[in-house]
Order: sequence, then structure tokens, then C-alpha cells
Amino acid sequence: MAARTSAETPEACVRSDAALTRAFTVLGKRWTAVVLGSLSAGPAGFRELSRAVGRVSDSVLSDRLSELTCNGLVARTVDEGPPVTVSYQLTDRGLALMPALHQISVWAAEHLPAEEA
Repeated sequence: MAARTSAETPEACVRSDAALTRAFTVLGKRWTAVVLGSLSAGPAGFRELSRAVGRVSDSVLSDRLSELTCNGLVARTVDEGPPVTVSYQLTDRGLALMPALHQISVWAAEHLPAEEA
């Protein structure tokens, strides 16, 4: 029998489970990852994001953007104009998440059935 590595100890699993719980408390809400993925292309205004994300309601998109801003993944910038414009962009913390989201996307494409329209 092979020896356990430190990553396989019960304590490491508990720490990992706690970290996953914290991550999916933020990321597990519907549309959150799609909003983040849309912002990976660069800053966008609310309407741009709404079109990019698709079937999300304005109130849900607004909620997700607020949550992502509060969690430090997205920055909200107001240009006083005229006209007043608001744009959103990924912070360094949000950018650091993109490789993991890409890997989840690859996994989903390989292992989950595609939704039918």
C-alpha cells in the first residue's frame, strides 16, 4: 500500500472541503461563472453583459454583479459623463480565477451532456 501524501490526509481533505464550500458559496449561483467568463474578454457595460450572458434577467445580473463586486472579483467604474456610464471589469482576483473556470468548462464539455435548445 502506498503512503499517503499530505494532500490525502483527513485534515487536508477537511481544509479542501471548507475552501470548496467558500468558493461555491460565491461561484455556485446561477449565471455567476458566465458573467465572469464574459468579463474575461475585457471591461463591459451592463447592457453589453446582458447581451453576452443571454437569458439572465436584469435583476439577477445586477445581483450577480453586486455580489462579485463585494467579493472583490469585479470592479465597478462610474464615468460621470455626460452621460453617466458604468462599466465592470475583472480585478486581479477575478483574473486569477479564469484558468480554473476554463478547466471547469473543458471538463463540462467532455463529461456533461449538452443542453438542448
